[in-house]
Amino acid sequence: MNTTNRLPALKKLTVICATILSGTNTVNANALGSLAVQPTQMVQGGTGLLQTPTSRMAEEGNLSLNYTDNEEYRFWTVSLQLFDWMAATARYTDVRTQLYSEFESFSGDQTLKDKGLDVKFRLWQESYYLPQIAVGFRDIGGTGFFESEYITASKRVGPLDFHLGLGWGYLGTHNDFTSPLCELKEAFCTRPQGYSGEGGQVDYNQFFRGPMAVFGGIEYQTPWQPLTLKLEYEGNNYVNDRAGELVQDSRWNLGAVYNWGNFDFSLNYQRGNTLGFGVSYRLNMHNAKQIKFDAPPRDITTVTPPQNMQDVNKQRMVKDLGSQAGFSTASMFLNRDQVILFGGQLAYRDNDEALERTGRILASELPDSVKTYHILEGYNQNVLVESIIDADKFKQSARYEVPEPDVTQAFSRQAPSADTLAKYQPVDVKGFFYGVNFFWVQTFGSPEDFYLYQGGLNFSTGYKFSSDFGVYSGIRTTLLTNFDKFNFKVDNEVSPVPRVRTMVREYVTGSDVYLDTLFLNYEKQLSQNVFAQAYGGYLENMYGGVGAEVMYREVDSNIAYGFDINYVKQRDYDDYLGFLDYTAVTGFASVYWQPKWLKEARLAISAGQFLAKDKGVNIDFAKRFDSGIVVGAFAAFSDVSAEDYGEGSFTKGFYISIPMDLFVLKPAKGRGTFPWVPIARDGGQMLRRPSSLIDKTEIRSPFYD
Repeated sequence: MNTTNRLPALKKLTVICATILSGTNTVNANALGSLAVQPTQMVQGGTGLLQTPTSRMAEEGNLSLNYTDNEEYRFWTVSLQLFDWMAATARYTDVRTQLYSEFESFSGDQTLKDKGLDVKFRLWQESYYLPQIAVGFRDIGGTGFFESEYITASKRVGPLDFHLGLGWGYLGTHNDFTSPLCELKEAFCTRPQGYSGEGGQVDYNQFFRGPMAVFGGIEYQTPWQPLTLKLEYEGNNYVNDRAGELVQDSRWNLGAVYNWGNFDFSLNYQRGNTLGFGVSYRLNMHNAKQIKFDAPPRDITTVTPPQNMQDVNKQRMVKDLGSQAGFSTASMFLNRDQVILFGGQLAYRDNDEALERTGRILASELPDSVKTYHILEGYNQNVLVESIIDADKFKQSARYEVPEPDVTQAFSRQAPSADTLAKYQPVDVKGFFYGVNFFWVQTFGSPEDFYLYQGGLNFSTGYKFSSDFGVYSGIRTTLLTNFDKFNFKVDNEVSPVPRVRTMVREYVTGSDVYLDTLFLNYEKQLSQNVFAQAYGGYLENMYGGVGAEVMYREVDSNIAYGFDINYVKQRDYDDYLGFLDYTAVTGFASVYWQPKWLKEARLAISAGQFLAKDKGVNIDFAKRFDSGIVVGAFAAFSDVSAEDYGEGSFTKGFYISIPMDLFVLKPAKGRGTFPWVPIARDGGQMLRRPSSLIDKTEIRSPFYD
């Protein structure tokens, strides 16, 4: 390819950026104040210019929802700043020039859709003299539409932000010069074409190989604060684009971004011939909150407590614990020196806030002779954790009698002591119970429609024979759905892997009211740190059977261990009480780890046998933000080959879990989870057990709450 006519412009950009990046005439970015350029989203999602990324990172916890339209392409993207050094972008691309498939009768009027995932890592943070440097990978684990790797540097100078980068793959097709990596190994001189398996795999053998190009540009924060201008020089030549060969009259692109609150509106002119526009909405998941109509914790500075235990109004104290501290008291033990409360927290997710509210009520309702408050919590009648409040130390801080008061210094947690448990007199719980919650199922990129959904109510009911044994059921009622758009079923498709999940269309298009679960469950705390349960019945909408689980989990430990084993049979999608012929044994040994060096994150690794009798490991990574929102991703790797698995090559997905109290005006516990599985095939599929000990023992070492 002849690039001679482009070299003057390329040299000019390189000289400008190199001069800036060397530190000449620089000022400290931290001193720029409102003039500093704020990172914005590029066309394909992620912080950058227009078509090219920069080394800039958004504020940790930032979530950006983006839509851009550039004639041949439309992009729907979600970008998340997981850590201050790592960002990820998930993308759906609508290729307007291509049909959904090569078969017009199958595609209908649906255009081609593609999924992609980008990640970017900061290698070096900007200093007074040195630029910020980042490395990134675009469209990894996909079909390679925009697959590329890059290294980029950025340096701020007043209201200007200068960027310079080197790109391979999609970002390097202009082939400005031979990659220096060729000198190290000849394999780096050429880039393999296509993608491995059936798509969805990370093609490490293509990283930093083949043609290489320079890209970069300048961002200018105008004196009019909402407006930012962009000038970009890109490295892609658009000759081999998925939309077809696109005419590029210029490598220079122009853009403008107008900020309005949490929204960014963008306008761009690309390739010297194409006009585009976009809109982004951002929120910070650390700072997300809801206004609450809630009384402040009780003020005890002017309260005179009772003189002795005979004057304690127990009925009022229990009532106030429920209404003002969210603590439901199941039983209580009182003597001159201590109070022991058995029950559960129903309203406040933050443990310190819950204990402070509880402590303030106890301090005002109990005499000063009581030196310790013991609050014991668990699930059903199992007592899992004992929180202890040093009464005197708590009162000193709550009454502001010490410098720098901090009530949390009076708190401690431990496994329930034998002395405390000896005073526990649980009430034998039996009888009927009921509840209701909302469910939502969704899928993106189907041939019938880009977004398909089903939602409704799940009515739960059952009967408790004792505190540890009962029967539980869930009945789903569909209220909203467009799954009736399905124009084909897949039950007759030939597959080398047992059809354990891909008949989902048959299950979700049946009756609007159906039995989701109906099972018996027995649970027991075997020792101080060991818990167990056994269950049997209709365990989920596709499977019934029997199973058992054991878990080891210490209080406030950053690691827990579990083991489950299940014998299941596939349910009949035409008769929800009947079964098909397929049976399987499935189970896993699991480790749940919260690394101390990785802030507010949890890694769950489960090794064993999946539903299709394939063996392997499922890895789940979750990140928790200050608001309580949890985002996560999982992937299952088994001995099913990519070819046998089919499109996507292996099971993977993402999810977001949102606390209920971000939607309501009063403090509340509970949360809802919204999953996104790009392609659900049959390999690497786990049983959706209706009862999980990692969830039931959450209070032992809280991550979600």
